[in-house]
Amino acid sequence: MLEKKSKRIQRHKRVRAKIKGDAKKPRLCVFRSSNHIYAQLVDDDKGRTIIAVNDYSDLGKKSKDKKAGIARRVGILLAEKAKDKNIESVVFDRGGYKYHGRIKALAEGAREAGLKF
Repeated sequence: MLEKKSKRIQRHKRVRAKIKGDAKKPRLCVFRSSNHIYAQLVDDDKGRTIIAVNDYSDLGKKSKDKKAGIARRVGILLAEKAKDKNIESVVFDRGGYKYHGRIKALAEGAREAGLKF
């Protein structure tokens, strides 16, 4: 288990070396635990989080959707909050995770709600 986590961290470092977010085009950073999913928009120039969304505090504790459905709703909610702050495009940081399952669902939900990346 520890080896799996360290490999993900190595992949994340490789991805982060190539991408950077700023105020006009922030980085959409995703973290996935075994039960929850978190997404945030980060301005790397200032080192600040612009918007943060997660499934259990923003969507409510009880949901009948599966994990991928919840992740999609988190992506939609993040895109709506980004529109309120006049952010239209982002750089996607998958956090070292493979682009499938909940990560893909979150990205598709954000795209569906109007974010471009």
